[in-house]
Amino acid sequence: MAHAALIERELAAAEAAWKDSNEGKARVCARRAVALAAEAWLARLPVPPWRGDAMEHLRQLQQAASLPLPIRQAAERLSTTVSRRDAAPFTTDPIGDARVIVEYLTANTEKKT
Repeated sequence: MAHAALIERELAAAEAAWKDSNEGKARVCARRAVALAAEAWLARLPVPPWRGDAMEHLRQLQQAASLPLPIRQAAERLSTTVSRRDAAPFTTDPIGDARVIVEYLTANTEKKT
């Protein structure tokens, strides 16, 4: 599956950026990985695809009542901007949040094939 390779490449890029102390790039790569997983997941559902960038995909995931709360919360944390995050006590692990979402969506995509 092409999506799986692209998702892994984005997550690897996120991890490399995180190790280089480039949190902004790590968050962007993690968000793109989630968007790719969401596109693959949506392709298996009888719903129209979501339009927009990775941030829009994260907003859609946050609002999807059919998704478990931990998945929606991870999407919310991942979509939070650094300036908003710094305004309140907020622990962040964008790569961990992305992996939780990707794993859930991937597992639910594979069940439908």
